[in-house]
Amino acid sequence: MVQRYKQMSLTDTNEYMPDNLAKAIANPLFPQLDSLLRAGRHISSDDMDNHTFLCDFETDLALFYQRYNTELVRAPEGFFYLRPRSTSLISRSVLSELDMLVGKVLCFLYLSPERLAQEGIFTNQELYEELMQLADEKKLMKLVTNRASGSDLDKEKLFDKVRTSLRRLRRLGMIINVGETMKFRITEAVFRFGADVRVGDDMREAQLRLIRDGEAVVYHEEPNQPTLLDEQDYDDEQTELEGEA
Repeated sequence: MVQRYKQMSLTDTNEYMPDNLAKAIANPLFPQLDSLLRAGRHISSDDMDNHTFLCDFETDLALFYQRYNTELVRAPEGFFYLRPRSTSLISRSVLSELDMLVGKVLCFLYLSPERLAQEGIFTNQELYEELMQLADEKKLMKLVTNRASGSDLDKEKLFDKVRTSLRRLRRLGMIINVGETMKFRITEAVFRFGADVRVGDDMREAQLRLIRDGEAVVYHEEPNQPTLLDEQDYDDEQTELEGEA
């Protein structure tokens, strides 16, 4: 009797679910990939198996996530991510101002000649030094001490916060650790922090302007779900955040 019930369930499911979507959900890769996407992970070509899977079933999975009022996005650079809407059943989260600034510096480094010269590999220290060089040091210090100037100890605290931001961005698929060292490789997913530089003659100069001007995107907080909020949702989310203040 149990076996008959299972057979009926599969038959009934297939009547309502497109064949390709049924194949996608039945694939052993799907459960973990689905969990990663819902947690805000960006799937770049570096994650070969998952990226190929999404390329093969993009149309079918896009319809699947629409049921959650969420869009499966394939960015111009080729990486995938979920973009929840205001009515989404999938949670969204906030990144701190420092997280977003570090993300923009990572995008700047991705566009730099140094990335090719170094085979795309950077260290935490190199990222920190680039951040200190490009961004306004007074603003950076205020993120740690609420003061415009800081001691050597304050700069060490800032470095620790930068490392925390890098760990958070690694979970989102923006960087990939290299071995057991403090080195990492930047993925194309960092263009989530560089949407404004996709057009124009000098993308690197445009990204530098964003860093120096302190321009950032607003995100909406949901605990333990660090999903980036898309730029076009800025106005609605800003209103919501102001209402909570």
